[in-house]
Amino acid sequence: MSPPVPAAAAGVQRSIRSTLLVVVAMFGFGFALVPLYDVLCQVTGLNGKTRAAVADAAPMPVDEARTVIVEFIASVNDEAPWEFRPDVTRIEVHPGRFYTTHFYARNRSETPLAGQAVPSVAPGLASLHFHKIECFCFNQQRFAPGEGREMPVTFRIDPQLPAEVGTVTLSYTFFRLPGQGG
Repeated sequence: MSPPVPAAAAGVQRSIRSTLLVVVAMFGFGFALVPLYDVLCQVTGLNGKTRAAVADAAPMPVDEARTVIVEFIASVNDEAPWEFRPDVTRIEVHPGRFYTTHFYARNRSETPLAGQAVPSVAPGLASLHFHKIECFCFNQQRFAPGEGREMPVTFRIDPQLPAEVGTVTLSYTFFRLPGQGG
């Protein structure tokens, strides 16, 4: 029997290096995918993500001839001891005009809690035209044991919302912040 050919050993080493490089690249891509997806959703309005900052409150024309129904939904993430609901479940709005509604939240536990509401708008296309001027979702909310409060949302629908969209749903999921009681 003859000894192994050095060229074959070099080929195996190249294959191992190539495989390791592919594994590292796949891990890096998987790691970067979540922030890239979040940026894509915020830029395009995919997945109903709304902007996390105050919208421009500059005047815009009000479309008095058109109405859009805005529905409000509230949910609580995990088994946190929150009561969370919208004061009204739907309103009819004229695009371009400001409206204010309220959500109610209450800490049902005997310990202080902190939470954050995360908004979503459906259909996803409408998120680009749903502008929040004031929202409790912009900040963490801290509650004493048993404390409840009304929390405002001031918004408007941009008149550029496509005509085929007649109903927009604003949904909030209330999350307990990690390490915050309960």
